[in-house]
Amino acid sequence: MEPATISALAALAGATIGGVTSFAATWLTQRTQARIQAITHKLSRREELYKAFIKEAAKLYADALVHEISDVSKLVGLYAMISEMRVLSPTKTIESADEVARMIVNTYRSPNKTLPELEDMVNRGAIDVLQTFSEAARQEFRRLGV
Repeated sequence: MEPATISALAALAGATIGGVTSFAATWLTQRTQARIQAITHKLSRREELYKAFIKEAAKLYADALVHEISDVSKLVGLYAMISEMRVLSPTKTIESADEVARMIVNTYRSPNKTLPELEDMVNRGAIDVLQTFSEAARQEFRRLGV
């Protein structure tokens, strides 16, 4: 083979390798960025879901302490959020959310609390039905590095 042909083939091979390397680096970077963006979106979605669940559960629990349930449809939103969690969340978080819902339903079925009874519950720390759920959500986010 002639030296000029060898030089031309070497240059062509070098350009091809450089192009493939550049393409691979760009592809990997874009793939990684897309994956990070998807993970960030999922985490943000979970965070918003958990915030909404906490607000709704707290509102329902406060209502359950002093009222009997007059409209079962009040609970639909809470159970819809738990169903969303079944798609997005780990088992421990879902189990904690289920427990919160059970406690709310049981509280609605119990006699209404008087002000002294509510004060006693606050003093004993028995009024926070969301503690286990909040801890499960916090552990979940810590595991995910958030």
